[in-house]
Amino acid sequence: MKGAVRRIGNSLGVIVPKPILKAWGVGEGDQLEVTARGIRPAARPGLSHQALAELKRSIALAVVRRFTLNEIRAQILANLHRWRRQGAWVSAYDEWQGIAERRDDGELLAAMLSRDDEATRLRQSMPFVGLLSQEEVRRLHEEAAG
Repeated sequence: MKGAVRRIGNSLGVIVPKPILKAWGVGEGDQLEVTARGIRPAARPGLSHQALAELKRSIALAVVRRFTLNEIRAQILANLHRWRRQGAWVSAYDEWQGIAERRDDGELLAAMLSRDDEATRLRQSMPFVGLLSQEEVRRLHEEAAG
């Protein structure tokens, strides 16, 4: 969509169409960020540590509900293989690789769904990304943001 620069009072400006504002979740009185690269909604404060941990658990739960454990393991191993090749590796990936390769369903489910400190730490580096659609992940983020 293109917007024309128009005279607004003694200034020049762009009118952002209502459907765009609605999609951004902003309305009258809200802030927009204006940079040399574009106009976008102002950054919102991030989630608390606890809320972020619950978001990651809700993503893991959505994955478990939609895919078999074998499909999840395959995605984990494929992602880890690609990330190792790209040089994007953290120590938690070694742990995830072991979990996927041992094929212990209980261990995989515990890492994905438990609320204990170990599972919460592992979910900081979730290697099962790519299974859910971007729309589903966006919906879960919006729910977490309230």
